Amino acid sequence: MGYKVKIGLSNKHVHLSQEDLETLFGPGYELTPSKPLVQPGQFAAEEKVDIVGPKRTLSGIRVLGPVRKETQVELALTDARTIGIKAPVRESGKLEGTPGCKLVGPCGEVELDHGVIAALRHVHLNDEQAKEAGVKDGDWVSIKIEGERGLTFDHVLVRAGAKHEREVHLDTDEGNAAGCGPDTECEIIKEK
Repeated sequence: MGYKVKIGLSNKHVHLSQEDLETLFGPGYELTPSKPLVQPGQFAAEEKVDIVGPKRTLSGIRVLGPVRKETQVELALTDARTIGIKAPVRESGKLEGTPGCKLVGPCGEVELDHGVIAALRHVHLNDEQAKEAGVKDGDWVSIKIEGERGLTFDHVLVRAGAKHEREVHLDTDEGNAAGCGPDTECEIIKEK
């Protein structure tokens, strides 16, 4: 029996830099926390923006906080195709060579020349949880999901450390493919 972890489905969202936050919402603006996320210190904010691509616009997309060094737009591949962007699958924060888009807020617009990704599936574990699972930061594992549409996903990155808490992040495309609901768990399997 492997190590069990709850799955968190990551819907399309935006992480903003302070500069871009102020362009979109006004000078000196600060994010308004709406709901804490599982990962320590992170939250869904009240603020929403529109994401404009070459084909279409996704309206009312949630901003996650706190602010980051660089603005990042995370879409499922289906969302990216819908708005006409070829988003690469990348680890969060690895934005070099990615496509951009336009973000529209109530006070302004930001034209990004890069920053749109489909997030690489990953598992968050704190140091103690990683030790229990027999993995370390940067390892690659598989996750097995049971159920009517059960699947095994390979190439899942382990992100372990003090700022992490036990949770697998899949995007909505991946979660829908496996029939994941709000309480779905998976089993971590070490890749050979």
